[in-house]
Amino acid sequence: MYFAYRGINVLVLAPIMAAFAILWHVDTPMFASYTQVFMPALGNYLLKYFPIFMLGAIFGRLMNDSGAALVIGRFIAGKIGADRAILATVLACAILTYGGVSLFVVAFCIFPIATSLFREAQIPKRFIPASIALGSFTFTMTALPGTPAIQNAIPMPFFGTTTFAAPWFGLYATLVMFVGGIYWLNRRAQKAKDAGEGYLPLNEQDAHEEAVLEDRPLGNIWFAFLPLILVLALNYLFSELVFPQFDFSYLAEEPYGPTTPQKVIGLWSLIGALGLSILLLIGLQFKRLSNPLASVNKGTMESMLPIFNTASEVGYGATIASLTSFTLIKNGILGIAPQYPLISEAISINVLAGITGSASGGLSIALQALAENYMSMAAQAGISPEILHKVATLSCGGFDSLPHNGAVITLLGICGLTHKKSYYDIFIVAVIIPFATTISVVAMASF
Repeated sequence: MYFAYRGINVLVLAPIMAAFAILWHVDTPMFASYTQVFMPALGNYLLKYFPIFMLGAIFGRLMNDSGAALVIGRFIAGKIGADRAILATVLACAILTYGGVSLFVVAFCIFPIATSLFREAQIPKRFIPASIALGSFTFTMTALPGTPAIQNAIPMPFFGTTTFAAPWFGLYATLVMFVGGIYWLNRRAQKAKDAGEGYLPLNEQDAHEEAVLEDRPLGNIWFAFLPLILVLALNYLFSELVFPQFDFSYLAEEPYGPTTPQKVIGLWSLIGALGLSILLLIGLQFKRLSNPLASVNKGTMESMLPIFNTASEVGYGATIASLTSFTLIKNGILGIAPQYPLISEAISINVLAGITGSASGGLSIALQALAENYMSMAAQAGISPEILHKVATLSCGGFDSLPHNGAVITLLGICGLTHKKSYYDIFIVAVIIPFATTISVVAMASF
């Protein structure tokens, strides 16, 4: 976490830190751990998510270069108020992520919109990552009833629940995280503006691109919104109505897995939705794109660093999880407050998510180890499985967002900012406020 905060590239940092951990395990082979554990985990992540990163980056670049993002930014600023850029950015992210769009895709799509909004309001650019984080991986990931986030789906087979488990606690947690995060960011932004700090481009190239966009006549608002709407609509149609109608028995055959439709339909749906939306965006904005091919190429290259950063973090997490000391730590954590299932669950998931730098990773490890124990203890205490589900999802969205988290690193990479400039506010809205919210839910559910 320290070195990530100091700005050292995670592509170099992750394998070095994994090797350092291995040095303390004399029975663990160094090179075998790198080539047989670290790299396969990194490669598997690339195999699964590269299309999403690439298409999301292309989509975001085309939205920016065509001026569509500026049109949307101006429209939202006009409706909500130009001085409410933070609120507009958070709401835009929340709508997309609650609609099922990956937080990585949302970051790519919303960043150019956010830059327009923040430039209009003259809010320092360093608050953009925290605004996107608040709208993308806090309440829409863990709290809102029915959210399609994987973190809300993982507990279902363990507790026999649905994504709408404990909806009132979910709505309460949503309100606390949303209001608390907006209050914090608005307060911080106002203090910065009072000190004379305004919106500044990151470099001369950013300044040139923004000047070109500012001088360009605004396009049609519907042409700007339609590609975003299509991403949501097609993602839902493909995943819920179209793909489930097909016969996917061939997925059981060796050339295609073997796997199951449930494991790939979500990925296919998003790939199809983004691909078709990109074609629509190019068609609608063709005259406003000075060089569509250059925009596609630039977006493709912009996807490389974020996905490799994240994949390298995944490799690091897999290596740490394979060590014998991690097993001891895991067992110790899972044994905390066994007589209070909600407290034990909240602490264990938060700490494991922090160690692995992954919300879904920490959640999966904890539930695989102790879900049956939690169910038994909860039954004795009169606590419903729905409450267990909600506390589990809320807990994985706290310590997971520490500086070494893959989503945090990717978000900062997309925004072109560093931990030193922007992480403090991410820490408050994505770690402190969600953790405090989880504590309050556990207290209410327990007493």
